[in-house]
Amino acid sequence: MEISIKGLTRDFYSQGKRIRALDHVDLTIPANQIFTLLGPSGCGKTTLLRCIVGLEMPDEGEISIGGEVVWSRERNIFLPPEKRGLGMVFQTYAIWPHMNVFDNVAYPLQNRKVPRQEIRNRVAKVLRFVQLEGFEKRAATDLSGGQQQRVALARALVAEPKVILFDEPLSNLDAKLRESTRKELRRFLTELNITAVYVTHDRLEALTLSDQIAVMRSGRIVEIGDPKKIYFNSDHRFVADFIGRANLVPGKVRSVENSHAVLDSTVGPIIALNSQGISAGCEAMACVRPEFIKILPAGAAEGSNCFRGKVESLLFIGESYEGEVRIGETLLTLVVEPAADIREGDEIGVFFHPDHCFLLSE
Repeated sequence: MEISIKGLTRDFYSQGKRIRALDHVDLTIPANQIFTLLGPSGCGKTTLLRCIVGLEMPDEGEISIGGEVVWSRERNIFLPPEKRGLGMVFQTYAIWPHMNVFDNVAYPLQNRKVPRQEIRNRVAKVLRFVQLEGFEKRAATDLSGGQQQRVALARALVAEPKVILFDEPLSNLDAKLRESTRKELRRFLTELNITAVYVTHDRLEALTLSDQIAVMRSGRIVEIGDPKKIYFNSDHRFVADFIGRANLVPGKVRSVENSHAVLDSTVGPIIALNSQGISAGCEAMACVRPEFIKILPAGAAEGSNCFRGKVESLLFIGESYEGEVRIGETLLTLVVEPAADIREGDEIGVFFHPDHCFLLSE
């Protein structure tokens, strides 16, 4: 079920000042995909989600779900949340503590006066799907965080919604449980083959769960793309920096050849992907991720995109070290494998693969 959003604007007022939470947002969310709204706190992503659900009233614009207009200021249309055919999983799960698992999941159907046998059949089906079969009589308070998250998902699914929406549903889980639940959730949503809209500020959740990501900032959509495009070849400096650790090296484009360009940068000439088509003579930045800066073996021949610098810091982070190397006046972050024989103060050579760094306009 496709969702279409046109010119959506939402203002809040605090101490007499207007705060624009959504600024003329235009967005099409494709049917049967996992679509993530990603951005920092206060960027407008939850407000946008609440507008889609009908829990928040926009000031301008139009929202259509499956071709049906559910809200329009100009046409004076407002379809209440319960008639939009949506399922919702909240950050806090909103599990009823006085109910067992069956009653929590069955509640939406009971509220609609669905026949008892149909309720039993549909609850049994959805509990099998989320791997909670046999937990029907378990008290909600006896469940783990991951199990509660699955109960909330089952309750959203039991009404067979056209679209399911998630508002940071994993933020209350510990790191290990969050990792395993991400995998489960991706499998569930892929098997369901329905439209899912997922809100998060966690870049790893967005990258692992999504078919498409919309990065938001200050009430606007900055960039939309699949996870690999957003991570490896973003069009915007803010997105490149927000979606993961990024070394941004400024300079001026010397020349352009096919898909690459040469940037005269603060560390020396860098050959980088030029998907934006930045012209020679323009100011630009080379973006290279820490994991794509390779340490050259001692005595290795050096060529294009090879530079020498001094290791200023090494921070042990478990599976590797996070290192900082200074090349001239520029400090770059890189990943150093534990087996590497490198210490703070060492002079090392590093290499940027031309296909793993890309140019951004200033």
